[in-house]
Amino acid sequence: MNPASTQADVLAEVAWVLIGGGTLVFAATMAVLAMAVRRRTGPVSTRRWIVGAGLVVPGVVLVALGAYSTWRTAGLDAPAPPGALVVGVTGRSWWWQVQYTDPTTGRPVATANELRLPAGRPVHLGLASDDVIHSFWVPALGGKMDLVPGRVNRLVITPHTPGTYRGACAEFCGEQHARMGLHVVVLPPADFDRWLAGQAQAAAPAVSALAERGQRLFSKRACAQCHTVRGTFDGGTAGPDLTHVASRLHLGAGTLANGPGAMATWVAHVQRLKPGARMPSNAHLPPADLDALGAYLEALR
Repeated sequence: MNPASTQADVLAEVAWVLIGGGTLVFAATMAVLAMAVRRRTGPVSTRRWIVGAGLVVPGVVLVALGAYSTWRTAGLDAPAPPGALVVGVTGRSWWWQVQYTDPTTGRPVATANELRLPAGRPVHLGLASDDVIHSFWVPALGGKMDLVPGRVNRLVITPHTPGTYRGACAEFCGEQHARMGLHVVVLPPADFDRWLAGQAQAAAPAVSALAERGQRLFSKRACAQCHTVRGTFDGGTAGPDLTHVASRLHLGAGTLANGPGAMATWVAHVQRLKPGARMPSNAHLPPADLDALGAYLEALR
């Protein structure tokens, strides 16, 4: 009920009108009931009440509300206008792959579990799934759309209020469905352009001895077989792209807030934090190795 996009404004208005209409119908029904309780004499015309209150009044109310909602929501499914930002979102068990296009080079820019959008600009979301049916839903931005294997669905939104909005998978998709969160960060246009330009860059080289050791461990422990760090480890696609993972608000699709020590905690205790996730826990590693891996990942901004 706190809309942050043009489409959500419309849906919120329709919801409030429907709630108001339902409240008036309920109040009228209770008034009629009170009259019936107070009236103790005289015959009751059952035909009048059945036809009038049971058919005519509900028919008029439902037709009016249906006509209003159809008129008010017309155009919400229209294609995005020219100049819209195009973003690909792919649902995977149990995380979100997000792909932008670098406006300078035309190359894809991959990230995960976090969608950043410019305020005031229409956004065309291409929604797909790599495994089972998922569903993209960010209540504050309006609209819910299924992600179906083998096809690409479309959702157009125009965010207008900068802020961070929580989304989720709204279609049961397996063991960790409840922990398949998505955060949408709406930024002023200039901030978004700077963010996207930074995301398009390859990962910065490790600068500390601890981070360098973590980078070597990242390769030795076969992390790069599943994860890409552009410019250093390319090719892993089974897990999220980690090129700028330290710049994200959360780890594990909203499971763990990102902050000091969070990377090492996630690497060590994935299965405790998100049982069934397709990454093994690494609590068996020496604490020094976990610290080094954490330092390397925390440097990927």
